[in-house]
Amino acid sequence: MTTRPLGKTGLQVPPIMLGGNVFGWTLNEADSFRILDAAFDAGLTFIDTADIYSTWVPGNKGGESETIIGNWLARTGKRNQVTLATKLGMDMGEGRQGLSPLYMEKAVEDSLRRLQTDHIDLYQAHQDDPNTPLEDTLAAFTVLIQKGKVRFIGASNYTGARLKAAMDASAHGGLASYQTLQPHYNMMERQKYESDLAPVVAEYGLGVIPYFSLACGFLTGKYRKAADLEGKARGGGAGQYLNDRGRAVLAALDAVSADYQSTPARVALAWLMTRPNVTAPITSATKIEHLTDFAEATRLTLSQDTIDQLTAASTPAES
Repeated sequence: MTTRPLGKTGLQVPPIMLGGNVFGWTLNEADSFRILDAAFDAGLTFIDTADIYSTWVPGNKGGESETIIGNWLARTGKRNQVTLATKLGMDMGEGRQGLSPLYMEKAVEDSLRRLQTDHIDLYQAHQDDPNTPLEDTLAAFTVLIQKGKVRFIGASNYTGARLKAAMDASAHGGLASYQTLQPHYNMMERQKYESDLAPVVAEYGLGVIPYFSLACGFLTGKYRKAADLEGKARGGGAGQYLNDRGRAVLAALDAVSADYQSTPARVALAWLMTRPNVTAPITSATKIEHLTDFAEATRLTLSQDTIDQLTAASTPAES
């Protein structure tokens, strides 16, 4: 599988990032290991997780995904063959949240312990912390890099204004700077990213790793009516797209899939990989066949006319 540069980090990574949110949620450890084994064999060696995964599951406290990934790394000895990304900052309960230097110092040690590694390749602020000065957060990240605990840092769920302010604070203070952005971006979610964040990404040359790349599974085509969502733990978010625009996007994906003898999921991911500054869409797998779609998407080359067709079909009306 070919690789792509991750922003200005110097890292070369696969063009699809494997999402770890399902590990410890809809997949137990044994099933997670099977997915991780198959993903590695398919060349999908760029893995994303977060300390908060998966606090929403009854009985979980957070860190379950990191723990499973850490156990897999220890079992397989593949740590040096994967690019490992995790995140911190969201509310894990019991006061565990934010981007203050004191909390960050503890949070990174917890993640390193669970992941069973001595460093994190990409450590990301999962969301902005308005209660902590940007300079303090970036200074703390700088210390973690200097200590060798973190190689590069990234941001997620920032506004364009706050992202730009963070980048300027890094430059003015001689501090470590965000190298990546993890935004909510896909064919159904374009307006916020493209209008607010894309200009900042372009200005600073950030690598973009979009989450919910398949719109909670909607862009796979498996959710076409309300009944399709019943009993689906991960399908709830797809319901918001069961409207005229969603149906138009699925129709375009169906048409292109037929032309290319492909699938809607592969086409949707291939389109996203053509967007400016996008390095690797993040998508998670609960079945081995999902990984086939991901791998095949990296080999699907869309013509410019096809890209334009999909872009037009998915452009929000308010644009």
